[in-house]
Amino acid sequence: MLWSEHAPAPPALPMPDGPLWVFGYGSLMWNPGFPHEAILPAWVEGYARAFCVRSSGHRGTPERPGLVVGLTPGGRCRGLLIQAQERHKASILDYLWRREMDLADGYVPRRVAARLDDGREIEALTFVVDLRHAAYAGTLSIDETARRIAAAEGQRGTNRDYLERTLAELDRLGIQDPGLISLGRAVRQLG
Repeated sequence: MLWSEHAPAPPALPMPDGPLWVFGYGSLMWNPGFPHEAILPAWVEGYARAFCVRSSGHRGTPERPGLVVGLTPGGRCRGLLIQAQERHKASILDYLWRREMDLADGYVPRRVAARLDDGREIEALTFVVDLRHAAYAGTLSIDETARRIAAAEGQRGTNRDYLERTLAELDRLGIQDPGLISLGRAVRQLG
């Protein structure tokens, strides 16, 4: 999906008074898809990254859904804080709504306090797992998660590619995510 600067922002994502910051922890890290002014390493407290959202379009099919990353309650998640270009805030909010809510489903938009390494705290928009949504896969074993990822392919490519790109970006950023590293190993062992 390409970013469009002509669509209005949906009422579900209110316009911030100041800059629009977005906390990315999955594909937004390696493919923000919108014009931005800055990207900074950051973390949020109270959420953990997990492959727990069923994808029956982008990275899977209805018959063989893949799994994409979501933020689940508990822990701490390192990722990237992305500052949207000021003049495009409204259309970027619309793009994010379509990308994370209309097409992916299974998420809830949230304002979170993202912390930079220098201690500053910045309010950011992120998308957390909706634990009540049918797209939430629950807590799966690493073997079951690996099997689903290894077998799924959707409109945007293989689920394995999504995992590998996420792992590569985490590695590039120096972020250690032991759960995802183990998952990557388990998927590679499946061939």
